[in-house]
Amino acid sequence: MKKTILKVKGVSKSYTDGNNTTEVLKVVDLSVFEGEQLAIVGSSGSGKSTLLHVMGTLDKPSQGDVFLGDEDVYSASSTRQSEIRNQDLGFIYQFHHLLPEFSAVENVAMPAFIQGVNKKQALGRAEELLNRVGLGHRLTHTPAELSGGERQRVAIARALINKPRVVLADEPTGNLDAASGESVYALLKELSQQIGTAFVVVTHDSELAAKMDRQLIMKAGKLEAMNGETA
Repeated sequence: MKKTILKVKGVSKSYTDGNNTTEVLKVVDLSVFEGEQLAIVGSSGSGKSTLLHVMGTLDKPSQGDVFLGDEDVYSASSTRQSEIRNQDLGFIYQFHHLLPEFSAVENVAMPAFIQGVNKKQALGRAEELLNRVGLGHRLTHTPAELSGGERQRVAIARALINKPRVVLADEPTGNLDAASGESVYALLKELSQQIGTAFVVVTHDSELAAKMDRQLIMKAGKLEAMNGETA
């Protein structure tokens, strides 16, 4: 039986604007298993990105708990939450958020720099990852010198630099053409198998979702099963 690496338990999230309250997540339960690839699909506004942010300690739930392993992440201090984001979680976004003034290898190494890894070791690890994602020939190029698919592969390498237990990806292929999107999926699958990192992917892309180990759907703030699977 696979080990549960991330657990969402009874999570709800509401936003209040004046006298109006919007309930975005409604008592969501979810277990993510070590090394699995999980897709969460749903229409815009269904709450799937909010759930990803809650799982990543970027947006505190109104109710409920999130556990990384046995640790209740929202009972931890803000300093500890920052450590969790840096060391245990990786993030990939539709828009890569690379730093324009730095090269590809420097962008990938940045989370390791923040962790306190020495510069030579961090850059060496970043170069290894860029070679693994097929960009060993683009180490010194800035984001402006890279294609959309190349920038997204740099972002994937950056998400993996500190060997996180879980990578949270928000529409990772949403800004790419079909060929680049396919290569990104192939890369996620390969890396998941090689290093055991779990990937939780929020996506509108039904073809991408269908290739994942498990698919769930978010409807009006509630997480539902697809194809007989359970959350």
